[in-house]
Amino acid sequence: MKNSLKLYLPLVALIVLSCGKKEEEPKKSSGFQITDTMMKTTTFATAKNETLKNELRFFGKISADKNKLIEVYPVVGGNVENVYVELGDYVKKGQLLATIRSTEVAGFEKDLLDAKSQVQVTQNALKVAQEMFEGKLITEKDVLQAKNDLSVAKSQLNRVQENYRIYNLKPGSIYQVVAPINGYIIQKNINQDMQLRSDRTDNIFDVADTKDVWAIANVNESDINLVQLGMDATISTLSNTDKKFKGKVDKIFKIIDPETNAMNARIVLDNTASLLVPDSKATITISYSENKSMLAVPSTGVIFDNNKNYVIVYKDRKHLERRAVEVFREVGDLTYISSGLEEGEQIITHNQLLFYDALDE
Repeated sequence: MKNSLKLYLPLVALIVLSCGKKEEEPKKSSGFQITDTMMKTTTFATAKNETLKNELRFFGKISADKNKLIEVYPVVGGNVENVYVELGDYVKKGQLLATIRSTEVAGFEKDLLDAKSQVQVTQNALKVAQEMFEGKLITEKDVLQAKNDLSVAKSQLNRVQENYRIYNLKPGSIYQVVAPINGYIIQKNINQDMQLRSDRTDNIFDVADTKDVWAIANVNESDINLVQLGMDATISTLSNTDKKFKGKVDKIFKIIDPETNAMNARIVLDNTASLLVPDSKATITISYSENKSMLAVPSTGVIFDNNKNYVIVYKDRKHLERRAVEVFREVGDLTYISSGLEEGEQIITHNQLLFYDALDE
């Protein structure tokens, strides 16, 4: 009996110790640790309270800066002899865009010849008057009149020559259309051999400096009171799907367009790289801050799986936890968390999918 009791007591103790060890084990353990190599490429972020932001998304378009856009009109009618540029071409100030042969220019040429001839006539008349005055054949008043006639003739010649300079008129009844500024041809309404009427009211070219462009957002009536000057804006276009352009709302046009039932808001964008094309469609996201804060983490650290959102909470190399969280809102690079995470906890923001799959095994 004593021998049996001796064998029984150690067995009970062993069972008790075994049960105690099971109770001390953590409820969640990854069963692996992050290697040194993996640590070099793994990034982390700390959950912290951030001012709550919201976003408004609008459709709109890219527009040339109207303050740097020049509409070019023909000052004479006639036949278009040559057009030297195409839509989308970059031109420099003074560059020849087109030439027009015009009967109106022929009239200017006659005026120039007449003005030059009149100057020559009055110069000769003054010379004769001065000689006759020296011979006491006429009075000083006659000399002064001859000088005045020469001055009038020179003024008329200067006026005609100035017209030539302004209108870029050339011999042969040719009118030259030149670029008024450096920029791109964004509109072209002229072709070779086209006949232009002298009373034409439409422009033949639009030249725009596109170093800066405008993003024009169509703001719905229900959102008008939410959009304010200075708000941050992010613009994307179909031609640059991998790029985001940043700016701020710098003007709100307090007029409703009856065709779109929307109000326009303008964002000025740097376009030095010429990536934004006037009249292209744009998606414009305007963000603003609310008067409260909420726990937030980088959006790259949030994993969506099976209709739930998860993060990988990092304790140390040996202790990772896959944890479900409630997402309140995602704004740009930040995701606001309403529950499931505490301030100060660290999450993994790169390689998190690898750890997520490993913890699922």
